[in-house]
Amino acid sequence: MFRILEIGTDGLVVTHQGKEHIAPPPEGFIRWVDVTAQDEAQLEVLRTGFQFHPLALEDCAHFDQRPKVEEYGSYLFIVTQGFVVEGGSVENLKILELHTFLGSNYLVTVHSEGIDALDAVWKRAVGDGLLMRRGADFLYYLIADRLVDGNFPILDLVTEELESLEEEVLSEPQRENLSRIFELKQQLVCMRKVLSPQRDVLAALTRLDHPYISNRTQHYFRDVYDHLTRINESIEANRDLLSNALEAYLSSVSQRTNEIMKHLTIMSAVFLPLTFVVGFFGQNFHTLIGLPQWMESNGLMWVMIILCAIIPVVMIIWFKRRNWV
Repeated sequence: MFRILEIGTDGLVVTHQGKEHIAPPPEGFIRWVDVTAQDEAQLEVLRTGFQFHPLALEDCAHFDQRPKVEEYGSYLFIVTQGFVVEGGSVENLKILELHTFLGSNYLVTVHSEGIDALDAVWKRAVGDGLLMRRGADFLYYLIADRLVDGNFPILDLVTEELESLEEEVLSEPQRENLSRIFELKQQLVCMRKVLSPQRDVLAALTRLDHPYISNRTQHYFRDVYDHLTRINESIEANRDLLSNALEAYLSSVSQRTNEIMKHLTIMSAVFLPLTFVVGFFGQNFHTLIGLPQWMESNGLMWVMIILCAIIPVVMIIWFKRRNWV
């Protein structure tokens, strides 16, 4: 689906639909063409109207590109990505990808599904002619800024979940904590793979010397670059926190295992002398040297009972004095 936003020399913002305006605007006009759910026919219309390079249009047909900026003579081809969480849960992290053609007086955006950041800028531009007058490069800045800033709430959710995980791991670690730690780590790696090269893209936009990126807009791109730097630093900090949570989990599990082994060892140590006593008095001999008819002696039976009662008590007291229990 095509939708077109345009402002002319009269300062009025006009919206169009259809294919007749899929071309660079006349002198003094600024045009924004937005394409949603693109297909081969729509990309062919873009190629015919704007004479875009086939390689750039081929990238638009497959939304699995790395953030990048490429120069094609009279325009830039920029791939920008962002993230959104569905249902307010970090588990439902979704990548948004936007392909942009930026010329001196036109902006063409291509995306496979709706992007809230782009729609918000579109609505703002419809009602504000001065915004359109600032140029196509400024429109792209507004979109990129909203896409980048949308990562801050996501990282806040990750941080909150990390803090909750740390509390659970330190109090009572569960196997579910380990799987959640690895899920969060995978999501942070995904964000880093996208936002780290995107920072390089914004850095390049602040240095490019082209007539369709004004010096004034380059200052705004530097602000977006600073935001991306903060986001990447936050991702690295959260990765460190995840590593600490993983170490805390493994340490807690190891300590718990050691405690279990300690109690089992103490029980074995207590029953070891009892086993000797019971085994000694359970010998299958009717007479022993110095103890004739010992199997029928009530006194020896009481000795065995007393030993079985006293030995565990004495050993536990000894363990406590040695701080083993």
